[in-house]
Amino acid sequence: MQEQKRVVEKDVPLKKNDLIVITGAGGFIGGNLAQYFTKKGFTRIRAVDKKPLYEWYLHVPGAENLCLDVSNEDNCKRVCEGAVEVYNLAADMGGMGFIERFRVECLRSILINTHMVEAAYKAGTRRYFYSSSACAYNTDLQKDPNVRALKETDAYPAMAERGYGWEKLISEQFCQEYWHERGMKTFIARFHNVYGPNGTWDGGREKAPAAMCRKIIECIDKNDLRMNIWGSGEQTRSFMYIDDCVKGIDMITHCDDLIATPINLGSSEMVSINTLVSKVEKIAKVKVKRSYDMTAPQGVAGRNSDNTFIKKVLKWEPNTTLDKGLAATYKWIKVQYDKRNQGHRVGIG
Repeated sequence: MQEQKRVVEKDVPLKKNDLIVITGAGGFIGGNLAQYFTKKGFTRIRAVDKKPLYEWYLHVPGAENLCLDVSNEDNCKRVCEGAVEVYNLAADMGGMGFIERFRVECLRSILINTHMVEAAYKAGTRRYFYSSSACAYNTDLQKDPNVRALKETDAYPAMAERGYGWEKLISEQFCQEYWHERGMKTFIARFHNVYGPNGTWDGGREKAPAAMCRKIIECIDKNDLRMNIWGSGEQTRSFMYIDDCVKGIDMITHCDDLIATPINLGSSEMVSINTLVSKVEKIAKVKVKRSYDMTAPQGVAGRNSDNTFIKKVLKWEPNTTLDKGLAATYKWIKVQYDKRNQGHRVGIG
């Protein structure tokens, strides 16, 4: 039996004083998204994160900041009260070292989206955005560093990354069914390795661009240019700069052609980890002596974003070059590293 499509009704235009809720706002992407909407002139931002305020990377002037754990159902009801749009970026996650080691914690993030999407629906929210991940893709397609770019249909037959990837795939299903069965407009973006200033750069949750920047900064600081790399260094990835990410979230959430439709949000500029290190070396004007730890978490052999669909629908794709984004990221991490060395409290993620 063929599923009947819902009629898409046109929304009332979003007003500058409509309430926008962002969960995970104390984190990297959520904090930047709150800042992005504030710069666009929106005056009612409810920023939510379970971390204490002093651990938030970005504090947006005028935002209503709530320290609440949205894996709790009652907290989700409080968070969604009066919300016109909800952007759910809350999750227990990190780089490859974290998501391979803490699969149970990653899986438990299913509680966040389960409660948030229901609370948003009951609150009458018009648009609900969910931050998924390229980790939802079939791992059998990612066993070669020279992998072909992944298109949206490659998530099925399902064979997501254990823990984190499966949580994302199941949460996508929730979002799709809340549209098909209940009529709430939901939007799903599969992020591909977001990086940039105001991101996690130490402590075990950082991703590869920040980790490589920090490691080279440490090498220079300690006058020891030996650097350890997880895996062979031949693993390939694409990395999306934070400014492209928040712009993409906005465009996706306000495109009715993308209701309940997972879409890639990532750069198509694929590089090996060795190439990533070489790019950071060029910024820092040093050469490090590389060693390789084959016992460390490595993730899939190769992953890249096929941007055919996003270019077709939005006439746009993330376009900040890795060289440009890394330069800004390295500069910011260097400032944080130096401040910490001087005894100042800085966030690490």
